[in-house]
Amino acid sequence: MTKTITAHELRHHWRNRHEIALLDVREEGPYAESHPLWALSVPVSEIEKKLPPLVPRLSTPIVIYDDGEGYADRAAARVTALGYQNVSILEGGLSAYARVGEVYRDVNVPSKAFGELVESINHTPSLSARDVKSVLESESDVVVLDARRFEEYKTMSIPRGRSCPGGELLYRFFEAVPSPETMVVVNCAGRTRSIVGTQSLINSGIPNKVVALRNGTIGWTLEGLDLDTKKTERVPRPSAEASRRARKYAESWAEHVGVPFINGSQLTQFAAEVEDRTLYLLDVRDPEEYVLGHPAGFTNAPGGQLVQATDEWVGVRGSRIVLYDTDGVRARMTASWLFQLGWDVYVFEDQSGVPDGLPVPLSPSWQSPKSGAITTDELQKLTAVTVVDLARSPSYRKGHIPGAWFTSGPELARDLETIEGDEPIVLTSPDGEVAAMNLEDARKAVSREILYLVGGTEAWVAAGNPLETESRWLSQPIDVYKRPYEGTNNARENMQGYLDWEYGLVAQLANDGVACFHVVRDTRVQ
Repeated sequence: MTKTITAHELRHHWRNRHEIALLDVREEGPYAESHPLWALSVPVSEIEKKLPPLVPRLSTPIVIYDDGEGYADRAAARVTALGYQNVSILEGGLSAYARVGEVYRDVNVPSKAFGELVESINHTPSLSARDVKSVLESESDVVVLDARRFEEYKTMSIPRGRSCPGGELLYRFFEAVPSPETMVVVNCAGRTRSIVGTQSLINSGIPNKVVALRNGTIGWTLEGLDLDTKKTERVPRPSAEASRRARKYAESWAEHVGVPFINGSQLTQFAAEVEDRTLYLLDVRDPEEYVLGHPAGFTNAPGGQLVQATDEWVGVRGSRIVLYDTDGVRARMTASWLFQLGWDVYVFEDQSGVPDGLPVPLSPSWQSPKSGAITTDELQKLTAVTVVDLARSPSYRKGHIPGAWFTSGPELARDLETIEGDEPIVLTSPDGEVAAMNLEDARKAVSREILYLVGGTEAWVAAGNPLETESRWLSQPIDVYKRPYEGTNNARENMQGYLDWEYGLVAQLANDGVACFHVVRDTRVQ
């Protein structure tokens, strides 16, 4: 029987910065409605796919919870089957936790709450959408830098905006803004990346006036102002001189914050300790640069997004993080924020490069089922079959195998019992992996023959077969939280509600007491 842990014991780990990972094994929709500050969204049906990169060390303490749905025991069995050795269930689940600690809405909450704290401590300057529009119409010497991912920028952007993701802001700044007299506006979709991006530039000590677009594209939309769409203008990579200037500012700020640096021998020592201390090696450069070449063992985590959504790369609170770049700017600025977020973070700086053959920890392992695989050709030859799709609901809506039913992964066993008939059931998912991972649970649920499609829906399409968009729902599509700051068709009340929620995060942090954040003020003599 899996052991249990109380909410008080869990919170003790966070306060003392001991390693621990907390897994919410419900779908993302319920998770986004209510969860503890440091909880990770890892649905029970996706454990084998999502958990290993988030929690790479098998002896890491892992705590699992649900809200009474009955997922926790199933999840604990699947986590243990991967080889994890220290698995517990949160006693009383979410409702018990809520009696002793704050619960939060939305996703990537630690970073968003931290952004609000940064603004409240530093009084980060900002202008309303109407004021920014007035500036853009009356002033020519103004640059708008969009701190989101390029894909988000292409969807919609502020007039005159150029894409410059948050981790690239200082690195590319002097290529975008050659004059110290130029005013700079930093924007994102909501608040966090605008605040952190603006404060990054201010912290660096650059001479320009920098302001955030208050409430980002949400604020712009709520004012009834028009956004551009399908723009592709990016701030280019900096010249050698522009990069040198940026590094000078980054070095000063990182030294002030107290960012620690390591060399090759120290990295080797960290790697030698991976069985006792979780280690994340992250390359914070632009994805296009990473693809062209990167050190072995380093995962790409673009700096701006890493600060904005740390929980998408780093699942173990109390772990150790090492950042890498090739310019001396991006890793320093990213580390300065992670340091303030309470992470044990280091910048790798060694002209000789990352050592070869770094030790790696024993990794979680999952083996494909030995039976039940079916190819697209074999599927087409079946005269009677029911296809059940484990894709995320937006992907399912865009196109799925004709006749396929959608199911919420955690409710797969329940949903299979509702399918009439006795013909075989074939599980699919975008690449077939999640389908294969849930074969065993499906077979335990019903007595019918259960198969899974090798290569999933992608293999079906690659074989030249059509998709359809008519939806058939076995489950309600609660698997994906509809973010009110992404896309262009969000309801006005949802956008305003999101902003109101963000404004209240500092108070929640103060009442909770487990964040361990510390915002560094700039006390340098200018």
